[in-house]
Amino acid sequence: MSESAARPVGVLVMSYGTPESMDEIEAYYTHIRRGHPPTPEQLEDLTARYRAIVGGVFPLRENTNRQVAALQRTLDELAGAGRYVCYQGLKHAKPFIEDGIAAMAKDGIREAVGIVLTPQYSSMSVGSYLKRAREEAEKQGIAFAGVEQYHLHPELISALAKRVASGLDKFGDARGDVLVLFSAHSLPQRIVEIGDPYPEQLLETSHAVASAADVGRWQFTWQSAGQTGQPWLGPDILETLESLAREGIRSVLVAPVGFVSDHLEVLYDIDIEASRFASERGIRLERIEMLNDDPQYMRALADSVRAAEKELAG
Repeated sequence: MSESAARPVGVLVMSYGTPESMDEIEAYYTHIRRGHPPTPEQLEDLTARYRAIVGGVFPLRENTNRQVAALQRTLDELAGAGRYVCYQGLKHAKPFIEDGIAAMAKDGIREAVGIVLTPQYSSMSVGSYLKRAREEAEKQGIAFAGVEQYHLHPELISALAKRVASGLDKFGDARGDVLVLFSAHSLPQRIVEIGDPYPEQLLETSHAVASAADVGRWQFTWQSAGQTGQPWLGPDILETLESLAREGIRSVLVAPVGFVSDHLEVLYDIDIEASRFASERGIRLERIEMLNDDPQYMRALADSVRAAEKELAG
């Protein structure tokens, strides 16, 4: 075996990131806003949301750490210990994407695969993560391959379908009356104009999960749009719930297939804001359990990493 072949392959696991403490929220928000500090009102709103869900403990960071550790274990099981070494790279918090690549270089890594904890591709999300990672890898002399999407991986679809089935069980004998509402983070409307595949891939994931879980009635909706003054993809989940209430729907199971762990957009936007909105309109709203470090999800990630590694050999 050559020296280069003997070296482990680095795996950069990327996600949006979150502050590690309440004191870091302002710096985090400023980074999201490209160096522009939030107004006092904006800062208070975001701080209040974190305070409402976790009282100062940030599950997204903890969940991401567990996901990276679980992926490392899964890769070790599939390929043998030492073949892959996982690193973390975040978009808006430390360790940043560039930090993860730099850590690889320091450890002597010469080949790397990047994967984002988002199954569906968008040039504004996954594409931007991979671009940053690839540019830093070039600077560090690391050959780099990126996983662009894994939204129809059989293990992912199976894991989500099981969660939908369990979620429907919460409604007991009334499960036949439940409408399943698949959701994902909205993006600016302009992605449609450039032919971005994000909306289509989300519908493909939703359709596959609904079919696997034998769901008769379902819809797709958007959530968590940014306040940027420009149009975002809709309808928003609150608008959808309003429409469903007028149609007489009284039981809804939300399946956020665009998210893979418990974090702000799930624990606040769905569990608090949407749940309260639905209750006020006579709708019982439940949510599926998130994937987090589910073994099937880890296998989907591991398979995708190993497939992307073949690009390096080519």
